[in-house]
Amino acid sequence: MKIKMRSCGPSLIKYVLFAFNVLFALSGLGILVAGAIVLADVNEFNHFVEGRVLAPPIVLIVTGLIIFLIASLGCFGAIKESPTLLLTYAVLLAMIFIIELAVGIAACVFKSDLEGMLKNSLMESIKRSNHEDNVAWDNVQRKLMCCGVDTPADWKAISLNKTLPASCCQPEFVDTAAGNCFDSPALGKDKFFQEGCVGKLKERIDKNAVILIGVGIGIAFIQILGIVLACYLASAIRRQAN
Repeated sequence: MKIKMRSCGPSLIKYVLFAFNVLFALSGLGILVAGAIVLADVNEFNHFVEGRVLAPPIVLIVTGLIIFLIASLGCFGAIKESPTLLLTYAVLLAMIFIIELAVGIAACVFKSDLEGMLKNSLMESIKRSNHEDNVAWDNVQRKLMCCGVDTPADWKAISLNKTLPASCCQPEFVDTAAGNCFDSPALGKDKFFQEGCVGKLKERIDKNAVILIGVGIGIAFIQILGIVLACYLASAIRRQAN
């Protein structure tokens, strides 16, 4: 026969845990949205980035879905006053905590290797200069307003045709008929973007890494409260049952 909780303390914890899990479910949706936004932004330049850059936001999206399900289990366990469900919830919460910490740490570690990885990828792409590479370069140069790896001179030095693409031109100077800038020398500082793309890409990915680190680690530590509440409530229910 189920024993009702009469103690004010455990009863209060039950409702606190329920409220916590409602907020926790909403945080899961927040993690999912943050992961999706970062993935969409980084995926726009996926020709130049490795799978390691795409992995953290994908992990956060999956984690957000799992958190929503776990929070539902926590709410159900609190209302039903089931020690088994509550302890299962606490274990699952601890596992998600570890995953989120790992994602945050991986994002921190990856930042130190990011510039070198991007530079190698961009160099190899500009050397190949095939159709796929050129389309990707046009996309990144127009959207980030940059040219070449470090400087526009990279196109003259290492590309196959030794010429700058039209996407290096500032928009107001593009000659669509000629596919280049209006009456400009090869490296004309007045009409070509002068910043290299490696710095612009790194800056873009760094901003996304800050989002991942903040969301992943921030919510991970909040989950400790959920683990403590669930374990305390499960222990209190068992004590009353004995």
